[in-house]
Amino acid sequence: HLCHVGCFSLQVWLCGGSIEIIPCSKIAHIERYHKPYLPDLSDMMKRNTLRVAEVWMDEYKHSINIAWNLPVENHGIDIGDVSERKKLREKLKCKPFQWFLDHVYTSLKPIHNLVGYGALINNLKPDLCVDQGPKPGHTPIMYSCHFYSPQHCYYNTDGKLYIGGIKSHKYNSDSCLVDLGSGNLPVLFECKVAQEKKFHMLWDFKQGGRIQNKQTKRCLEVAWGQDGHFKLIVDQCSGQSWKVQHVFDHISAQKN
Repeated sequence: HLCHVGCFSLQVWLCGGSIEIIPCSKIAHIERYHKPYLPDLSDMMKRNTLRVAEVWMDEYKHSINIAWNLPVENHGIDIGDVSERKKLREKLKCKPFQWFLDHVYTSLKPIHNLVGYGALINNLKPDLCVDQGPKPGHTPIMYSCHFYSPQHCYYNTDGKLYIGGIKSHKYNSDSCLVDLGSGNLPVLFECKVAQEKKFHMLWDFKQGGRIQNKQTKRCLEVAWGQDGHFKLIVDQCSGQSWKVQHVFDHISAQKN
């Protein structure tokens, strides 16, 4: 969202401007279907979005890294010098980004308390990643790593483990990993439902260690299935270890 409107509307909202909605007005954006000089816009979009985040989003700027599945530090994208933009913001006495969340985009759900995010990989099969599976909201699977949204996992300081991306709006629900306590398959439930039903949805995890359910004490593990493929199970802990792509070092250090 901010990739398209951030460069303009954030400045307007935060710096004392106004936006008028004119009845029957029309807006058009005309561009070439194919750009032979720039076939892939993704790198440019990431660069521009990171620039917007650095100048305007204050303590929420890392939300962009999380959304793009980029590391917070050393992401390899040169955003250029934004010092003059920051000086302009200070000169105009613009409001903080928190004001934008409180008064304009109130349905946006900021991402808080993350310890790690990205693909979740087991030491037994490092070419496979935890995946939400073909039917989101059911049983997660192990699948060849492609690092797109179905394989985006998020672990927070509360112990919740989200799989398949985090929704950006308050009226949407995320999918949390649950150990039902019976059987050996983990299940994905809407986090709100899992919390209301008091399912076992809290996990202990440190980078390079096991993932253990706090209530059942069973571990998330990888096992060879009868169908000839590795599958994701919950079972007695056998010493398997996990790593998530990106870790917030300062938070991880506090947990250790």
